Amino acid sequence: MDSLLAGGPVGIRPALGDAMDSAAITLSIRRMDGAVDELGDRSSASFDLMCSAAPWRTFRWYRGQRHYSGTYWSATTQSHVVYESRLELARLLFADFDSSVHGIVAQPFLLKAVIDGRLRKHIPDYFLSTERGPVVVDVKPRRRMSAPEVASTLAWTRQALAERGWHYEVWSEPSAIELENIRFLAGFRRERLFAPELLDELRGADLDGVAIGQAAGRLPQRPEPCVRAAVHHLLWRHELAVDLTDPLRPSSVLRRTA
Repeated sequence: MDSLLAGGPVGIRPALGDAMDSAAITLSIRRMDGAVDELGDRSSASFDLMCSAAPWRTFRWYRGQRHYSGTYWSATTQSHVVYESRLELARLLFADFDSSVHGIVAQPFLLKAVIDGRLRKHIPDYFLSTERGPVVVDVKPRRRMSAPEVASTLAWTRQALAERGWHYEVWSEPSAIELENIRFLAGFRRERLFAPELLDELRGADLDGVAIGQAAGRLPQRPEPCVRAAVHHLLWRHELAVDLTDPLRPSSVLRRTA
């Protein structure tokens, strides 16, 4: 599957010789109250159940920890979403910026399957509810993709999720420029910080083809810093657009998206 946004999806083919028992595929989903739902390969997982799932793993912090864990406040979910590495945080930023994503769940379930007679377990990193259906995401650095154990796990996970008709994405390092642009725009993602009247005035202004640094001139009665911040908010909301493959700068040209 193509990435929902320009990022780092990586194709993984099933490992040759692996035989999966389709009848032994199960998803374990933990509810917020601690109860666990066990779903077989043909059992349906409702949207509400998936989007209300609690992260399967418990956060761990310890001296010498190699991964940077934390929580990110998502504009999509209006709540905090956990991540266990900087690369997972990058995937979160891309998902939160993607207007086709309507739900984000971290560590959404424990997946179990029998491969060549052996029980295998895996916890994917994210479940995304999108306009194109459910997307399950694993985040892995490219340097680890060639490790046999990693490749095998990703391959049988893809096969198991295909049995449910779900899309599966393995995501690695994105374009550094796009990541920095989206990370910058994420600082303007909280709509409550912007006056509705100012946003409406910008929506009515002729900004198509105008450089970001000149946008404030369209509303001379408003303080320039406030206008500039509101423009960045509309960029986050995709009501305005710029070329994110180039670094954002005052000379970046705005486009209307509709």
